[in-house]
Amino acid sequence: MTADEPATKKAAEPSGVDLARVALRAAREQARARGEVAQQRKQARRGGGLRSGARADGRDPMALGAAINRLLTERGWEAPAAVGGVMGRWPQIVGEDVAKHCVPERYDEDERVLVVRCDSTAWATNLRLLAPTLVARLNEDLGHGRVKLIKVQGPGGPARRYGPLRAPGSTGPGDTYG
Repeated sequence: MTADEPATKKAAEPSGVDLARVALRAAREQARARGEVAQQRKQARRGGGLRSGARADGRDPMALGAAINRLLTERGWEAPAAVGGVMGRWPQIVGEDVAKHCVPERYDEDERVLVVRCDSTAWATNLRLLAPTLVARLNEDLGHGRVKLIKVQGPGGPARRYGPLRAPGSTGPGDTYG
């Protein structure tokens, strides 16, 4: 062995400080790995790795209007909701004077018939004459073919009263309205 060999041999062996640095670096990497695993477990328990932040993601709350529209579409309630909106806007569609005397009662989606009740027979006759125009206006607003017919009903008779003064065989007030 020459004098140069022991010097190289000493340089190749790490000293105590170098061993401490290597051990510290290994410990930090192991701790980081354990922390990442723990973080992934925690996120999995919370519902995934998505985090709501500055940008939109799937966990952000939905606007109320969008949620209602989605519900209507999923359940197939678009046509009844549209007709319900028409019933709410009835005075704007038919006019204030007609709306005072005629009120939409119900909509049959299968037959596409809108039933309207009027407070007098004169207004019922007037609305029957206006029915084709109203059907066209409603279909323009709701979409083609949503309303095929407007069924106009006149005023109903008084409620039937049953009591001791009822004549045998009588159908009550329906005798005079029948």
